[in-house]
Amino acid sequence: MAGGSLMGAELRVLVYHATEDAAGIRKAYHDVSGVLADVPGMLGNELLHSVPDPTGFVVVSRWADLAAFREWEQGPAHRASTAPLRPFRDTRMAMPFGVYEVEASY
Repeated sequence: MAGGSLMGAELRVLVYHATEDAAGIRKAYHDVSGVLADVPGMLGNELLHSVPDPTGFVVVSRWADLAAFREWEQGPAHRASTAPLRPFRDTRMAMPFGVYEVEASY
């Protein structure tokens, strides 16, 4: 939405990972993404690789809104569908994830 606020409509969920096994996390990401492709309200996701920290990765998922994310997160398939990525979680962080509403976008 050029120049305007989305009034918190969309949501971004960031999950931080740390590993020297780049091939392993890429495979896990693709496996999980295939399972999540048809989740209602999920608009897509990305695997980001840190430039300054070669062990740092972030999975960013885009959601239609907080309600869609919470419905999936509280559902029975959530833990099983994301299990392949769990071993890569960044245990250096007190909270290895973040949930953000989009306030504005250009």
